[in-house]
Amino acid sequence: MKELLLFRGLPGSGKSTLSKLLGGDHIETDMYFMKDGEYQFDGTKLKIAHEWCRSQVSDWMLLEKPLIIVSNTFTQKWEMDSYHELANQFGYRVHSIIVENRHGGVNSHGVPEDRLEIMKNRFEFSI
Repeated sequence: MKELLLFRGLPGSGKSTLSKLLGGDHIETDMYFMKDGEYQFDGTKLKIAHEWCRSQVSDWMLLEKPLIIVSNTFTQKWEMDSYHELANQFGYRVHSIIVENRHGGVNSHGVPEDRLEIMKNRFEFSI
């Protein structure tokens, strides 16, 4: 069975670290902002970055990669909808996994505390 893992959580929760531990093909929107080994975030390009991430996942699904991991904040359900659509289209089983920062992880991208609080307050989940 082909698997798509969607890792959700606030910055610093350990999504990227967990992704690397599991192996497979891993991508996250933040990778779009890496230039010459440095993270150079540009909020005006965030929509383009998300489209890039989704496009890469689509390409991997065309190649029938057995395990694809997307680690983004995914604070709201609709942010995962396009990945669920791809999974349905290409026959992938989807697992949505919330990663919590219970280990004192570092917010390596420097997201301000007030922004983290907004993200935390809008985080949606259902069981």
